[in-house]
Amino acid sequence: MHDRLTVVAGNSHPALAAAVAQLLEIPQCQAHVGRFPDGEIDVKVYDDLRGADVFILQSTCPHVNDHIMELLLLLDTCRRASAGRITAVIPYYGYARKDRKDEGRVPISAKVVANAICGAGAERVLTVDLHAAQIQGFFDIPVDHLYAKPVLMEYLRTLKVNDPVVVAPDMGGLKRARAYAESLGASVAIVDKRRFDGEKVDWQQMIGEVKGKEALIIDDMITTGGSMVQAVEIAREKGATKVYALATHGVFCKDAVARLKSSSADAVMVTDTVPVPGDLPAKFHTRSVANLLARAIRAIHSSESVSALFKET
Repeated sequence: MHDRLTVVAGNSHPALAAAVAQLLEIPQCQAHVGRFPDGEIDVKVYDDLRGADVFILQSTCPHVNDHIMELLLLLDTCRRASAGRITAVIPYYGYARKDRKDEGRVPISAKVVANAICGAGAERVLTVDLHAAQIQGFFDIPVDHLYAKPVLMEYLRTLKVNDPVVVAPDMGGLKRARAYAESLGASVAIVDKRRFDGEKVDWQQMIGEVKGKEALIIDDMITTGGSMVQAVEIAREKGATKVYALATHGVFCKDAVARLKSSSADAVMVTDTVPVPGDLPAKFHTRSVANLLARAIRAIHSSESVSALFKET
């Protein structure tokens, strides 16, 4: 076990990094992550890292390309500073949608990013709710894949939902929906979704019964809001008495917030794996993953089981 626990952060989410360091009861490592006049990223770590157990906290949103580059340079900095072990803490892992060749002449972007992170010096990765769980296998180093379910469940319990049904917004979310349904004693429904491109989505039908129930639509991320809004409207059309939209990553591209605000969702809830705008409408709610990350970091530092921390009792 390494003696000294150190948290370093880039510019992607300083508030989350500060909250994690506070929960760990350690000072955040002093570092400069700025820009040269030509736009190149300038990194300088001021604290001694020799032999330390370093956790670099860097989400990859909203400026995914800049934040990935910051992460790579921070990894290289820590490696060259003789850190004892380097863990990349990536609450939101960007480029995860391209996890396979689904047509000819396209990259597997998630693998390219994984290669870059390993090559830059990461010895371990800690992330939350990957868009595709198989991305763990793209790394040749240990990956601790956390689930935000405890954070979302904490919010759901405050709702005191009556006769809930957990709705998967597409077929890929069925496993996630079942996990929540088991914890809530709820039934499951699925929106049979068809995606035409990165922005255009259309639905065909609802598989399962939502009439007279309170629908909990749970996804891993909300980007443009198209999939979530359509799932909300079909659940309402099929007779759900209330509809709640929940996701781990509130990426909120373009007019996503406006679309969700004008939808018939009773509430929208996301976590802070990416920075959440401070001027969100009243029906938007946020819960922090800082405690989830801090517990996992402490377990990794102490060479304890990470998965054991989050088993339900």
